[in-house]
Amino acid sequence: MNDDTQPASEGLAALLKAAGDPLRLEILRILQQDSYGVLELGRVLDLRQSALSYQLKVLSKAGLVVTRKEGNTVFYRRAAANGPYRTLFAELFAAADQLPLSETLLAGVQAVQAERREASREFFQRNAKRFRRYQDMIASHQDYGEAISELLTNIVPPSAANVLEVGPGEGELLPTLSEHFESVIALELSSEMLQRSQELSSKQALTNIRFFHGDTNAAVNEGLKADCITINMVLHHTPSPADVFSDLGQLLNPGGALLVTDLCRHDQSWAKEACGDQWLGFEPEDLTEWAGQAGLSEGQSQYLALKNGFKVQLRHFMKREMGDGR
Repeated sequence: MNDDTQPASEGLAALLKAAGDPLRLEILRILQQDSYGVLELGRVLDLRQSALSYQLKVLSKAGLVVTRKEGNTVFYRRAAANGPYRTLFAELFAAADQLPLSETLLAGVQAVQAERREASREFFQRNAKRFRRYQDMIASHQDYGEAISELLTNIVPPSAANVLEVGPGEGELLPTLSEHFESVIALELSSEMLQRSQELSSKQALTNIRFFHGDTNAAVNEGLKADCITINMVLHHTPSPADVFSDLGQLLNPGGALLVTDLCRHDQSWAKEACGDQWLGFEPEDLTEWAGQAGLSEGQSQYLALKNGFKVQLRHFMKREMGDGR
């Protein structure tokens, strides 16, 4: 056999081996949209860490999963379907996604998401009054607020009547949104932060704002719809950013605009404890991928470098009009 073909054949053999096991297919199914640490996956699958680590090693060798370190925890997620076997990857992932999760596995996934959500809620409950001081250590509203206002002016169509802000926090963007739109929905999971944004709205006599206590999934279940959605410095606090994007795709009206502001990927793990961050920012490709899965296309982008080493990405995504096949 020609030596030049050996690496390719070994790669294909590793891929076929990794795909030829029911347990590893279940892992790929679980990793469809979200990232999980070994301990989290072990609880979901009811596997010892040593046994699970072996399965993840096989998947990693085949290039089917990739890792990402968040503080002291290594998270696993499915790899992008690219490289010489990208068609096979895509077909394999599509086939795995057709496999239904058992009630036990589904309950395990939901339990992990609930734990993440509760950790975030508890942080904001304990630190609502001090959150701005913590957040300003990374990026304060004044670092990106003007850029958001300018982008809103450029991307929002004149016909847009209402806007949904996910996670208004202390309400710093609400005056701008109140001026730009006929009506504003402020969606906030933390009751403490919701109260603070309500107080700001009252002080500034903003009369066109409706406050809604809940997360994006609750908003979908409530049947909320918006011509424009903003979510600023929130994604890195959420249990599953991919699920949030899926919800946003459902909440956004056809022809609508989504504006996402969040941190670029960084390695300053102190932000997890000090600011309640669940994720150390995101690669731009992550947001693009999740938006695409939610049926959204990419628009304008801006990147702001901050003096403390952090970088902020402002991303615009669009939901095409009904009947627009482009």
